[in-house]
Formats: sequence, C-alpha cells, structure tokens
Amino acid sequence: MSGKDMALAFDYQKIDQAYLDDPFPTYASLREHDPVHQNPDGTYFLTRYEDVVLAMRHPAMSSDKTVDFKPRFGDGPLYTHHTTSLVFNDDPYHSRVRKLMSEAFTPRKMAELDPIIDQIVDGLLDRLGGEGEFDVLRDFALALPTEIIADMLGVPEEHRHKMHNYSTLILGALDPIVSDEKMQAGHDAVEEFGALLEELIAKRREQPTGAEMGEVLASLIFGEVEGERLSPVELVQNCIFLLNAGHETTANLVANGVGILLDFPDQMDRLREDPSLIKTAVEEFLRFQSPLQVGNRKALEEIEMGPEGRKVLIPAGTFLHTCIGAANRDPEIFDDPETVDIGRKPNPQIAFGIGKHICMGNTLGRIEGHTAIGKFVKKFPKLRLNGEKRFHGRARFRGLAQLPVAVN
Repeated sequence: MSGKDMALAFDYQKIDQAYLDDPFPTYASLREHDPVHQNPDGTYFLTRYEDVVLAMRHPAMSSDKTVDFKPRFGDGPLYTHHTTSLVFNDDPYHSRVRKLMSEAFTPRKMAELDPIIDQIVDGLLDRLGGEGEFDVLRDFALALPTEIIADMLGVPEEHRHKMHNYSTLILGALDPIVSDEKMQAGHDAVEEFGALLEELIAKRREQPTGAEMGEVLASLIFGEVEGERLSPVELVQNCIFLLNAGHETTANLVANGVGILLDFPDQMDRLREDPSLIKTAVEEFLRFQSPLQVGNRKALEEIEMGPEGRKVLIPAGTFLHTCIGAANRDPEIFDDPETVDIGRKPNPQIAFGIGKHICMGNTLGRIEGHTAIGKFVKKFPKLRLNGEKRFHGRARFRGLAQLPVAVN
C-alpha cells in the first residue's frame, strides 16, 4: 500500500499493532497526503504542527468532555474522574481549578522538591550501580516520579507500589480501543485510589501542619482563590490527575530519553562530553518521542484547517484528535525531524501542550528529566542495551514497556 493509500484508509478507531509499535510512518503519510484526515466516524485527525497549535489555542475549541465521555464511561468512576479533573474542562471551571491547583507548583514548592529529587535519583543510581543489569523503565524511570508524586500527596510507603498500576489503568481507558475488562479495571482503579486519597485528606485536615517537606496536600485542601476552595470531589479527582499527569509523562520522558540515547550513540557521547546540553537534550527527547501523542478538542464553530490550497472546512460540533507526536516531527517546522539533535535550537516542541491548557507540571517534569537523565548518563559510562527495547503499545501515550540494560 502506498503512503497516500495508507493515509486515506486510516481509521483511528481501528489501529493495529504495527501502528502501536511505531506510529511515525503513519503520521508522516497523513501529514503529507491527508493532514486534516476525516475518520469514518466523522472525527478529524490532525498531523501538521500549525493545525495542532491552532486547535490548542483557538478560543472556539473546547476541551470539555461531559457529553462525549458519557457513552464511553457511563456514570461510573472513570466518567466522574475525567470530567472533573483539570484537563477535560473549559472555563470558567478550568481557570478556577487551575488557579487552585497551582498552589502545588509555586516556585517555593518547586524549590522544596529540588533536593528531594536529587536524593531520590542518587539513591536509585547507587542501588542500580551494584546490580550490573536492570530495566531502566521499571527500576529507574517509574520509581522516580512515583516517589515524587507520592511525596507531594503524602501517600504512605505501603501504598506506593500500587500507584503505577492506578495510573496505567485510568489513562489506558482513554485509548481508542479498550476491552471491557480493562475498562472495568479503570473504574476500579479510580474508586480504590480515590478511597485512599479521601483517608489521606481527612488526616491532613485534622493535622494541617504535619506535612513532610515537598507535600502539597495541605495547600490543595486549604488553598483559596477569591474565597473559593476545591470541593471534596474536585480535590480527590484532581489529586488522581496529579498522579496520572506527573507520573506518566515523567516516566516516559526519562525512559524514552535513555532509549533515544542508546539508539543514537553519537548523541550519548555528545552529552557525556558536554553535560550542559542536558536542557536542550530533554527538549529534544520530548519532541522526538512525545510522552503524550494524541490530545483532543471539539470545534464549537466551523473552522478552516490545513495547508494553503488544501484547506478543509471543519463543521461546528466536530471532534478533533490533535496528534502532538506528528506535529513534533513536522518538517515544515523542524529541520531533519527524524534525526535526534540534543543541541537543537530553536526547538518549539509542544509535548506539554500550548495555550491555556499547557501542562501545569511542565516545570517539575523538566527538572526531573534534567536530573534523572543527566545523572544516569554520567553514572554509567559503559551503558548498553541488554535485550529487546519494547514500547507498551498504547495509542494516546508513547512510552516503553521495557528497556533492559547492562552497565558493566
């Protein structure tokens, strides 16, 4: 099948394993031949950088999913979560909750987390250094954000091992194809983690000054904007959102970053020779393997999208899939986009989104990425792949299921 035929026949609701393993050839075909692609269900799949940015910034684009998620999730816990959390809402709800949630990401809170991140990374690296062989994802990339988010929410040690599974099940329910079993597991995860958070919140209400360094739960409970606080449901569901957003993105960023360096050893050598490149390197990892591959918007009024001479009029009420993974490899924006350049400048990648819905935790994610990947590369000068690198095979998020390495 030619690239054009592949693009015209694409159906986001019927993607196969080949797409899940490597979606980038499909993205390239769509971007070239059908950049504003209409799926058989009437939705559109956007792959050009300019169109994706327009969808994220345009005031007539909605993120609200209270109607669209009802057929998918029914009245269950997943529906409550995804329609209450910050990401799937419009103003005025979005701006109000975002202001209240921002208490968790003040410069003072970020400064408190800096030494905690350093300590966690150093501890993980010391342990791994004595093992010789390990899995980067399981033993390092997942462990770091899990510990950080657990510290931020005050989750006790005995519950922390469950947090990755909660996040995977809740976010996995957003993929275009989800089995009944996985959907039910997602509902159960929201319910179970929500119950744990309710206990933690109740304890913090009783002892508001007993938080450890880095914990933000009290700020979320008692923080006010213009006399308003988060409601009990908003508080629980947006704490779950903090786990999902911070855990998934950072784990994927760190593991993807190490995997990219193994695939491009010249860039690994370059980073070792000049550690100051870590900041631009992280931006390049975010561009090349964007942790969030596909977002969503709904057009509230008709709008034209697409390149000059090939404009498509999208009707009001149409649902759009905004393909960040494709936009971040658009050759109209990025020189030689299929090659990794850890010193790339400029690099206007949009892995954390853009506009009023830009990821609130993007600063924290970058700090974790800089510290974790920078120290990892320095710690293991003999790092090499020690088995099969495999992606987890989800459409909406791009991350590894395993990355076995040897370091001696």
